[in-house]
Amino acid sequence: MYLVRDVFQTKPEKAKDLVKLFKEVNKFIPKEGVGKTWIMTDVVSNYWTVIQEIEIESLGVWEKMSGFTSKPEVREILKDYMTLVEGGHREIFKIEE
Repeated sequence: MYLVRDVFQTKPEKAKDLVKLFKEVNKFIPKEGVGKTWIMTDVVSNYWTVIQEIEIESLGVWEKMSGFTSKPEVREILKDYMTLVEGGHREIFKIEE
């Protein structure tokens, strides 16, 4: 099992807007090979931080999801999301059970 964490630093006061977009996009995440998903915002961190996490069974599942944001319905939701974001990074962890 793996955990994929996308960390976004939004522009001031835009975190709630990014959270709203991610909630819409999460409806389209494939169910096969994908476990829990979370959207988190900072409590004590850099201001306006939004984190999207998903559990996946394997890195093969992650590879299959590579075209996910190209789906027309997802692309439409995310078309302007970069106007909300200043930067970010991705982390992928192996869950040691």
